[in-house]
Amino acid sequence: MNAVVFEHVPVAELPAAWRAKLAKATGATVTVRIEEEAQAAAPAEEFVTDDPAFGIWRDREDMADVAAYVRKIRQPRYNRDGSRNEP
Repeated sequence: MNAVVFEHVPVAELPAAWRAKLAKATGATVTVRIEEEAQAAAPAEEFVTDDPAFGIWRDREDMADVAAYVRKIRQPRYNRDGSRNEP
């Protein structure tokens, strides 16, 4: 976190809104510390598309378990250790 610190600032030189919050004498000095506020994560926007090709395979029963489907189609090409099968 980054912070900026100003020490020995006369109360009379502070912005009016800050002066109003202090119950100090006009001739007093203060230390002003300005810190960066933590940013809240922006809410994730819902994914929306009007592309007609998006989701065309969502009703395929053979792809209900995607990981199993991909293993099945890769099996003829690769061994369990990741090496490639020879045709």
